[in-house]
Amino acid sequence: MSEYIIKNGHVFDPVQGIKGDKSDVAIKDGKIVKDTEVSSKAKVIDAKGKTVMAGAVEVHAHIAGPKVNMGRIYRPEDKLFTYTPKKGNLRMGGGFSIPTTFKTGYEYAKMGYTTCMEAAMPPLFSRHTHEEMRDTPIIDEGAYPVFGNNWFVMEYLKNNEIENTAAYCAWLLRATKGYAIKLVNPGGTEAWGWGLNCLTIHDPVPYFDITPAQIIKGLIDANERLGLPHSIHIHPNSLGTPGNYTITLDTLKLAEGVKAKNKFGREQVMHLTHTQFHSYGGENWGNFESKAKEVMDYVNKNKNITIDTGNVTLDETTTMTADGPFEHHLTELNHLKWANIDVELETGSGLVPYIYSPNISVCAIQWSIGLELALMAKDPMRCFITTDHPNAGPFIRYPRIMKWLMSDKARQDQLKAFKNSDKVIAASTLASLDKEMSLYEIAMMTRAGPAKSLGLSNMYGGLKPGMDADVVVYDLNPDKIGDPEEIEKAFSLASHVFKTGVEVVKNGEVVNNGNKRTLWVNAKVQENAQVMRDINEKFLKYYSVKQANYESLGHHFVPNPYAIEVDAT
Repeated sequence: MSEYIIKNGHVFDPVQGIKGDKSDVAIKDGKIVKDTEVSSKAKVIDAKGKTVMAGAVEVHAHIAGPKVNMGRIYRPEDKLFTYTPKKGNLRMGGGFSIPTTFKTGYEYAKMGYTTCMEAAMPPLFSRHTHEEMRDTPIIDEGAYPVFGNNWFVMEYLKNNEIENTAAYCAWLLRATKGYAIKLVNPGGTEAWGWGLNCLTIHDPVPYFDITPAQIIKGLIDANERLGLPHSIHIHPNSLGTPGNYTITLDTLKLAEGVKAKNKFGREQVMHLTHTQFHSYGGENWGNFESKAKEVMDYVNKNKNITIDTGNVTLDETTTMTADGPFEHHLTELNHLKWANIDVELETGSGLVPYIYSPNISVCAIQWSIGLELALMAKDPMRCFITTDHPNAGPFIRYPRIMKWLMSDKARQDQLKAFKNSDKVIAASTLASLDKEMSLYEIAMMTRAGPAKSLGLSNMYGGLKPGMDADVVVYDLNPDKIGDPEEIEKAFSLASHVFKTGVEVVKNGEVVNNGNKRTLWVNAKVQENAQVMRDINEKFLKYYSVKQANYESLGHHFVPNPYAIEVDAT
């Protein structure tokens, strides 16, 4: 592999506490090394007047799997927004809110993202998910299997069988080559199979006679018994409903007093995802208002919680989620086409197109809430930038969000441009927040923080010697940022991107497909005969596939697998 030395750049690396110092970054054999360890033949890249960071880490996006692919089929009009012809060694691509697999990899790489996590993998369709991830170039990927509406989990937790729950979770992570325990509307998606929902954490799930609170607490316990690299990753009940911030706080309180138990440096036991959708006040859409302050006051005080923002980007997009009842609620609001999917014994999902119009006050308030959450975060290492792609907007808008966070002028200009700006300002606190985030804080929220929360801080998120050589150079001089548009432009097209030491982007153009990896957790527990009997029985009785087929994903479908070893025996 080639040697490189990136000289004279302004380096922002929270892992080493470097805040824009002019420094050199050396690359050798796919790793960051000391500048004295590269030879005189190392290729020199002059980064004078430019920003240097580690590759960005995406903690939550919907970029692979049957739900995403259904969205591509279901919305052919989405392809009309953008099309990329074949060019050199690059494949053709299309789609705006739901780009094709090739375009997904290219667009993330051009922004300087080198690692991305698929946020909701139906276990039954894990093979499909891994096939799409294998098809996506450049970026390392992992996927979170969904557990919050799983029949095995609910039956075990109903009977307070935490050991069996942990053993089943370990089996499912291995069988699906999954990375973390994901919960989506716990209990509510199963209730949707009966035409119902769980709107609070104390609503009983039909037939199973268990509540979301029991599911959440039980899976926190199972996660810590296993010592997994990431905390439970939760999409709470009552997403997108006025007044739901109280449900969000009730959910967060379930983690009070719980300490993380793992070997990966993770300090949190719960990750609250797309928090913007869970920070709503008011009794209806007429008096809808922001409750970002109330949510962030709690998060700031409780250090065993991380969040991501779920920023609205004011675009036409496609909503897709394993929260089936929410999507039905959404189609009743906007009367656009709706698709619903049920996955046997495990989960469900839905899809609905949506337009976040700046002329609609609700959309503008949602935009404000996402920015408020980030600006109110006292510890940027526990608050990460996302759009819940594609639900609040496409991931290609991350540079725009960074611009809004770094420039009070850009935010105020957008606030004034809203058709109902007075109403938006009255229903939120954004107009009074003049904070401008620094490039160091952006690096914390998009690099070091997400990597640490995933238990991957030894590999990703920093530029310390020994870490993977995922390095990005942006044409942005931190000493001379004038027009806020410079921020968006620079973060949209990186000057150089290295993925494990291979230059994959040069002058904003993809030049190499890299050597991507799939991240998964090899969770080991003592053999549990009861759980294996239960699995065998339910596959014979309920599943439409045989257990042997379910478990036969194998490395054939997993590109360059990188197993995170967890031994809880």
